[in-house]
Amino acid sequence: SRLQMRYRRQSGASLVVVLILLLVMTLLGLAVLRGTLLEERMSSNLLDRSLSFQSAEAALREGEALAEAQGVPPAVGSGCVAGVCETPTATDPDRWSDPGFGGWVAATANVSALASTPEFFIEFMGNSESWLECNVDPKYAGQAICVRPVYRVTARSQADGRASVILQSNFIAP
Repeated sequence: SRLQMRYRRQSGASLVVVLILLLVMTLLGLAVLRGTLLEERMSSNLLDRSLSFQSAEAALREGEALAEAQGVPPAVGSGCVAGVCETPTATDPDRWSDPGFGGWVAATANVSALASTPEFFIEFMGNSESWLECNVDPKYAGQAICVRPVYRVTARSQADGRASVILQSNFIAP
C-alpha cells in the first residue's frame, strides 16, 4: 500500500524537465551551426577580397610600368588610347567611377584562377618637380631633370558576385 501511494504521488515532472532540456540543447546546436556557417562565409569573402586586392595591385604595377615607358605625355583632346589617357577635366566625373568609361585595359598579370581579370588605365596629371625643392638646388638650376611627368594609375579587379577592389597610385616618371 505504501508503494502504491508513492506511485500515485508522482506526476511525471522528470519527463517535462528532460523535454525542456532537449529543446534547449537543440536551440544551442542550431545557434552554433548558424555561427559556423557565418564564419565560413566570412572567411570565403576575406579570401575573395584578398585575391582581388592582389590582382588589382599586380595591374597597378603593370600600369606604373606603362607610365614609365611613356616618352611623350598624351596630347590634349586625344582621349584614352591603349590605357593612356589625357589629363582629366576637373568638372567631369572621375573616370574610375563612370560606368560608361571604356578606357580600361586588361592586365596581363593574373594572381589566381579564382580572381577576376584585373584592369587599369593611366592619366597624365601634368608635370612636377622630381623631388622637393629640386629647382632650388644650384646644381640642377634650369635643367630639365627637375621636371618630370606625373601619372595617376588606377587599377581594379571586379566581377559580378565577387569582391571589388580599386587601387590608385601617383607615379612620377624617372
